Amino acid sequence: QVQLVESGGGLVQAGGSLRLSCAASRINVGLNRMGWYRQAPGKQRELVASITPGGSTNYADSVKGRFAISRDSAKNTVYLQMHSLKPEDTAVYFCKAGDSRSYWGQGTQVTVSA
Repeated sequence: QVQLVESGGGLVQAGGSLRLSCAASRINVGLNRMGWYRQAPGKQRELVASITPGGSTNYADSVKGRFAISRDSAKNTVYLQMHSLKPEDTAVYFCKAGDSRSYWGQGTQVTVSA
């Protein structure tokens, strides 16, 4: 079955950087819309960034200019590079593959301390 495995989360100070990875199996990241979502405690899951098969990217207003989504088709992996992290970026970050039929990873915790 399709598997999405996120990694790269952790604890970082405000202003720091992290790079999240989403390693996919049994689904081609280059042929599917891929997205990063996050969910903070007590809040709804929200879209952070997405990339289409054609390479078009979309970002939440709150992360524009700080985060960048990319993919490596050879490694079948999607990345989320995060810079200038803020405490409000603290959340569990999830990788999603597909649209009408979608798959989710288990999430990776990102904690940004003030």
